[in-house]
Amino acid sequence: MADLAVYLAEHDPNFRRARLPALYADFRPQKTVNPDGYDANVIAWQGALSLLSLNGLLSGHGSESSILILSVDASLRRVLESKEFGQPLALGDVIRQATSRRELVPVGHFSDSASKTHSSKISSLTWGAAEWALKQLGIASGASSEDNLPSGRYVIMRNIELARQALERHVADRITRFDRVFTTVHFKSIFAPQLVPGQRLSDQDIDVLLTYLARDKHLIDYNGVVVRIRNASDNSAISDDDVAVASIKELMSNLRHQADVLTKRVEDLHREAKDALERKNRITAMAVIKSRRLAENCLAKRYTVLHQLEDVAARIEQASDHVEFLKVIKSSALALRNLNTQIGNPDHVHEVMDHIREQMSETDEVGAILAESVGEPIDDSEIDKELAALGNEARGNAQADFAAEQEEQEAKNVHQLHSESGNLNLPCQHLLGLHAIEIRLSLYIELYASIRNGIPKVPDARPK
Repeated sequence: MADLAVYLAEHDPNFRRARLPALYADFRPQKTVNPDGYDANVIAWQGALSLLSLNGLLSGHGSESSILILSVDASLRRVLESKEFGQPLALGDVIRQATSRRELVPVGHFSDSASKTHSSKISSLTWGAAEWALKQLGIASGASSEDNLPSGRYVIMRNIELARQALERHVADRITRFDRVFTTVHFKSIFAPQLVPGQRLSDQDIDVLLTYLARDKHLIDYNGVVVRIRNASDNSAISDDDVAVASIKELMSNLRHQADVLTKRVEDLHREAKDALERKNRITAMAVIKSRRLAENCLAKRYTVLHQLEDVAARIEQASDHVEFLKVIKSSALALRNLNTQIGNPDHVHEVMDHIREQMSETDEVGAILAESVGEPIDDSEIDKELAALGNEARGNAQADFAAEQEEQEAKNVHQLHSESGNLNLPCQHLLGLHAIEIRLSLYIELYASIRNGIPKVPDARPK
């Protein structure tokens, strides 16, 4: 048998290796001398029992515990026994504290009505007060008395809450009424293997879960036979229609299972017939073929009934959608009537629209009046004359600047020619004549370029 203390040390942060000696020791005296340490140990053991049950480790070691129910008896100590630290010596106190804190609830009290469950809580508090009084009188001593286990079967509230959360995730996409109704047997077959990864809930687990969902969380409607995932539009009671839908769904599920079994049987018989023929055993082959044909006939009948039920189920689902659609239409019609009542009759609407158009027309008229000019009109011809004068002035300034630049350039050229004539011993007049020709050519080129580019013609600047 595996040592569960080792498993807890690896998977539960409250069961670190260094804490194992204290957790397996008798820590009951700490309740008075070190209340915080006592509470930490109790909480650690409660989490450990929840974790071990959730992973099926208690039921797999000879205990009668299941995923949601903890079975407390002498075997529980042996299951939790550690090879290094022995059996947990304060386990009985842990169970009693968990019961008083509603972490563990006796199955009998849990299955009863809410008032009886509340009474069990009161009784546990009364027993705690009586135990405290006896200790004060010296009649009982928690430190010296034996740690007796309160035998019984207890619902693990932490695990049942985890199962509830898992169920809500699984049914979140079940919107239609047909998808939300099950018989109890069908519900168990679908959700027992799905709510806890790697584990399957027992029948008693499902029973306490359904009670919890219906009574405490109001997530479902449950009458012991039919389970209906609650919707805001559903009535509080399960109707005969719900029973009929649930019965059809269960029958369809059973037929599909039978069809799968018969299909596998037909395939197996077919292989047996082939094997018999290969062995040249004709008699066996004929018998197997007859059995296969009987199985095929049964399979065909199952599929015929299944197809009929699927057709009925589809029509029921369609009718259910029609009912929901009609409810929406009725509520929409009521909403429209209320809104139309607030609006009034059509004459009132016409009156309002006429008033709006009248006010809009007045607004446009006021805008047109404000847009009119209040000064004397300006003659556009005068503006054109002023623009032409400004253009002529700009052109004159450009011509003057151009002439000044040309005169300055000619002066520089003359000075350069004088210098060159001195160096080359050429008459200055000859150089001036050549330079004058060069200047005229450059002027003609610039004048041609200016004409093509739209620049006004400048006066001819000849050297004097």
